Amino acid sequence: MQEIEPFYKWRDIYQSENDKDSPFYEREYSEFEFTNHIYNYAIHPQWDEIGSSTLYVKILFADYEKGFVIIEFLGEWNDAINNDIMLLKREVIEPLSDRGIFKFILIGENILNFHSSDDSYYEEWFEDADDGWIAAINFQQHVLDEFRKANIDYYINFGGELDEMEWRKFNPMHLYSAVQRVMGRRLN
Repeated sequence: MQEIEPFYKWRDIYQSENDKDSPFYEREYSEFEFTNHIYNYAIHPQWDEIGSSTLYVKILFADYEKGFVIIEFLGEWNDAINNDIMLLKREVIEPLSDRGIFKFILIGENILNFHSSDDSYYEEWFEDADDGWIAAINFQQHVLDEFRKANIDYYINFGGELDEMEWRKFNPMHLYSAVQRVMGRRLN
């Protein structure tokens, strides 16, 4: 797992540790010390902690004028034991929302498992997004199946084009435009 690093192609245009509005502002990273783990597996030191022992994130890009953020995930999303959605909501989503972010692009190809609890934090996030949306890109099928079983699909959009989006070939603004088109068709 230590070889799975956050997407770095956009680092020349955005770094969350240099963004004064980011919840990870002034965070320092080691290139060589692997201090974080998911279970017994060391993970790349560029991933950001949110207080969970199994779920890590990386804000790849944020645009406060357009009100969107792109967040990549790694690990096991476990609401049943770790209440990961509460940690994500309080530590990452709320600070971003307070700064005008209301459209969320979640990249989940490195989410290995999802364990649900109740959906109250998802409902709260959805309501806080107001005129925005939450879109999940490239989550694995078994994770999406668990989202559906837990009725998370009421709050987070996924499926269709979002499940097979080749997001790495885009720059952040083009990815946002592509997701915005999909979401525009769904919401109208």
